[in-house]
Amino acid sequence: MNKGELVDAIAKKAAEKGLSVNKKTADEVLSATLEVIIDTVAGGDKVTLVGFGSFEARDRKAREGRNPKTGEKMEIPATKVPAFSAGKSFKEQVSPPSD
Repeated sequence: MNKGELVDAIAKKAAEKGLSVNKKTADEVLSATLEVIIDTVAGGDKVTLVGFGSFEARDRKAREGRNPKTGEKMEIPATKVPAFSAGKSFKEQVSPPSD
């Protein structure tokens, strides 16, 4: 599913719930939501959506790697990377617990 399809699905789901949300409004709200999440995580804070999951920045240690072209060793510097951890109910919907 790409962003356009997600916007369509949001507008449809909102209509099912009796809300009047057109595709343009759904796109603007989705874009604003993503912007806030990105800005918050980039600022060093964590965003937690109960039942869905959490977004945060994690530190990745410096490590040794190899240049794929030449095979020579190289040092890969430490960096911060964005990370997502799925919430319990999200995990259960994707992979229901087996009895």
